[in-house]
Amino acid sequence: MKVTLLSLLVTMISVVSFAQSNTQVKWAFSAKKVADKTYEVHAVATVNSNWHIYSQNVGVDGPIPTSFTFTKNPLLAMDGTPKENGKLIKKNEEVWGGEVRYYENKVEFIQTVKVKGSAKTNLAGKVEYMVCNDEKCLPPAETTFSVAVGG
Repeated sequence: MKVTLLSLLVTMISVVSFAQSNTQVKWAFSAKKVADKTYEVHAVATVNSNWHIYSQNVGVDGPIPTSFTFTKNPLLAMDGTPKENGKLIKKNEEVWGGEVRYYENKVEFIQTVKVKGSAKTNLAGKVEYMVCNDEKCLPPAETTFSVAVGG
């Protein structure tokens, strides 16, 4: 009985901790046509005050960098990797053993895609990220997305 209660308690704490990451960052996704059959897909992370989200190139081993995984779509061709637009903070943090790179308040990730043909389709995928403040880090979280492009 004690083992069952302990397992249930640990599971509940894990679920609550995982859900907290999602409440510290709000994501907004959109697409903008920039040329014939070429779109920029924007992923904007708005981070609650006192928290920060890590860059795709965090700089050291330890914190989980923000990363995008795109669902394969034969109607789309990726043009490079997502670019970051925001006020990048570089800070030497002893706990991580070096200089880390992160954003506070807001950061925009921009992925350029080219549509093959004239069909309307979606760029779908997920973004994995981790948030920290001066006292703690929350477990990594994932947000799925799907953005209409083309047509």
